Amino acid sequence: MKLNPIEKVQQLSKADFTKYFLEPKRPVIFKDLSAQWPAVNKWTFDYFKENYGDLEVSLIDKSFNSAENYFKSVKKLRFYEYLDLLEQNKPIDLRLFLFDIFKEAPELTNDISFPEIMNGFIKNYKFMFFGGRESVTNLHFDVDCSHVFLTQFQTRKKVILFSPEESKKLYHLPFTTMSKFDPENPDFEKYPLAEYLNGYEGTIEHGETVFIPSEWWHYLRYIDGGFSLALRANDSPLTILKGGLHLVQHQLIDLSLSKVLGANWHKWKEDQARKKAKKLEHELV
Repeated sequence: MKLNPIEKVQQLSKADFTKYFLEPKRPVIFKDLSAQWPAVNKWTFDYFKENYGDLEVSLIDKSFNSAENYFKSVKKLRFYEYLDLLEQNKPIDLRLFLFDIFKEAPELTNDISFPEIMNGFIKNYKFMFFGGRESVTNLHFDVDCSHVFLTQFQTRKKVILFSPEESKKLYHLPFTTMSKFDPENPDFEKYPLAEYLNGYEGTIEHGETVFIPSEWWHYLRYIDGGFSLALRANDSPLTILKGGLHLVQHQLIDLSLSKVLGANWHKWKEDQARKKAKKLEHELV
């Protein structure tokens, strides 16, 4: 498995972004895309605790993708209680996933602005993500197939990316946008094709933004307890249609059969992913 560094840039023009990153669907880390946002200096742990600490938040952990607790929260806390845990910066497997804080606090929208680096930003589809130190977002691509601009605040996050062309080597689970492969702790006996993967890796720090192209696989690890904001853009009707198909498959097939069949459904998905990968083994091994 080879992981290349994600290029870091600043003062990138819209034309150069389009030519070198958007059109070829190549990831990049902007050092200054959010430089003019009030949020960069304003959004701190203390700020959120003082102003929005009484909000109740639903938290997930590593069982989120397991048969026992598939797509379910494991705990509810007041926001300030959760932020206190993150600030201790001890390893904690609790994450706040797809948090639309803007519904509860629409004034926070004034602290950010949608970048002019491309067209097609989805103005009503912005989410925050919080996680404890060493917590992980497992390998997946986003179900809506949008381009993602993920901006990190206060602390650091590790990012590993793979292109859609690598999907079979990632043992893509059918009817989902997920993989069980762990690129930081690779098990090449269980996933032999993963040894031939080519991807990208990088670390985003406070104020930096990683561009994750549409349908690109991403794995995220919180180096420190912290938070980030995801803005999404879509410049293609085809990816909108793909996103709709993935959403239907997830809602009507994957979640439904998980409820009915439980662990048997999850085992079937893994078995099918391995069978599909087997067909490639003779070409690569």
